[in-house]
Amino acid sequence: MDIKQIQDLIKFVSKSGVNEVSIEEQDFKITIKTNQEPTYVTATVPAVAPIAAPQVAQAAAPAPVASPAAPAANADANLITIKSPMIGTFYRSAGPGKPSFINIGDDINTGSVLCIVEAMKLFNEIESEVSGKIVKILVEDAQPVEFDQPLFLVEPK
Repeated sequence: MDIKQIQDLIKFVSKSGVNEVSIEEQDFKITIKTNQEPTYVTATVPAVAPIAAPQVAQAAAPAPVASPAAPAANADANLITIKSPMIGTFYRSAGPGKPSFINIGDDINTGSVLCIVEAMKLFNEIESEVSGKIVKILVEDAQPVEFDQPLFLVEPK
């Protein structure tokens, strides 16, 4: 790894809200730690809690999560949730000043580009796997997203 790659990694870690990243290659090991509060505390705690303290996670997490999820599941039972396939930064358009790929109320087809998720300076177009109508956009533009985080709610055709 050269210094430019390390600097890019440090910038990515600081923007993503992750507290620690370790990378190990054959003859190289780097650990980057930040002192900042995580951007998505609820998203990072489940990933760490089952490994570090399963008893705490079981006592604290299921009770609050189960109550709000039940009414939401009944209200949106016919909606499909499109989730992020990776960790990165969510963008609604191809660039500043360019129109959004989709808006609330737009009809989409399988293969339609919905957004871009930037990860490590790579811009990945996220395509729809369903056809339908966009009911809700769950993430703001230029926000960090986690793997499997809900991005859109779609009413299927």
